[in-house]
Amino acid sequence: MTDPIESRLMEVESRLAHQERLAEELSSVMAEQARTIDILTRQARQLTERLEDIEADWKQPPAHERPPHY
Repeated sequence: MTDPIESRLMEVESRLAHQERLAEELSSVMAEQARTIDILTRQARQLTERLEDIEADWKQPPAHERPPHY
């Protein structure tokens, strides 16, 4: 039979290995999420700019139409 200290040490080493693997997986997930956030932020900025352009065009009366007071 193994001595209790050796058994406890093996359990701690096993848990440590599991924690290290989990930390690496989480780091990978966080890196992927950061890339996704960057892409979404860029797309949101582009859509905002397009919407602002559309709103600016919408607020200006077309040049060929006469104003309503004529």
